[in-house]
Amino acid sequence: MKGIILSGGRGTRLHPLTIAMSKQMLPLYDKPMIYYPLSTLMLAGIQDMLLISSPEHLPLFESLLGDGHLWGLNIAYCEQSEPRGLADALLVGEDFIGDDKVCLVLGDNVFFGHGLPEILRQAVNLGDGAVIFGYPVKDPSRYGVIEVSESGEVISIEEKPAHPRSRLAVPGIYFYDQQAVEMARNLKPSDRGELEITDLHRQYLRQGQLQAMLLGRGIAWVDAGTHESLMQAANFIQAVQERQGLMIACPEEIAFRMKYIGASQLEMLISELGESSYRDYLRALVEEDPFSGALQGLE
Repeated sequence: MKGIILSGGRGTRLHPLTIAMSKQMLPLYDKPMIYYPLSTLMLAGIQDMLLISSPEHLPLFESLLGDGHLWGLNIAYCEQSEPRGLADALLVGEDFIGDDKVCLVLGDNVFFGHGLPEILRQAVNLGDGAVIFGYPVKDPSRYGVIEVSESGEVISIEEKPAHPRSRLAVPGIYFYDQQAVEMARNLKPSDRGELEITDLHRQYLRQGQLQAMLLGRGIAWVDAGTHESLMQAANFIQAVQERQGLMIACPEEIAFRMKYIGASQLEMLISELGESSYRDYLRALVEEDPFSGALQGLE
């Protein structure tokens, strides 16, 4: 399976912070925001990735991430000149996707929690159809919302409904089979002129091929697209890292623990970092037994 990180858009909800900078390059506590969706794909076992952004912002991401080989990844880049909806990412990335399945993750979504890598890998191993997630929220009218039967089947999906049928919001990570590109091509633009991701999911639902996995209390999800949620996410990450002494969304650590890279490569990466607590944390990893707890601290 391949992965697409959607980092386009104008980030208007974060103005003036994003007038001259991509939202996904903003700091989220001790790391650029883009590290978080990238790390989510890594935890899912996905190493081939495409980052989609606007022409003016792509060079920033290329400078930060390169081609990904230092982390055992393959990262490609593609321009989206104008925001045309989330489902348009599948058309922009058509050549990259090829005949593979694909995971689409939004560049401002943060996921963390016990058992997360296992949940993601279950979704990677989907058969035919699509897998989305349901996450209980206090105000579901702000999100795409799914209604699920007692047996776990998706009954309905609505975008920002005035009268939600459930409290299950759909977070910004979606797993698709090989039909996704063609189905996205057949979508009609919404009233706001965009290819809506909810309309794509409705197509899968009509075919009886839309699965939903529910994320329980052990998983945290934050859409860091507003000033308030950006601060909340940063505070959450700082609190967890301070308490546990383990880092959230550290690509170097994930690459090392998942054996995408070896100890010598990690040493080289550390040597290129300036003096910081981030470097000190990675230095401690080298001194651990590399075979103890392969995914410890990554959940």
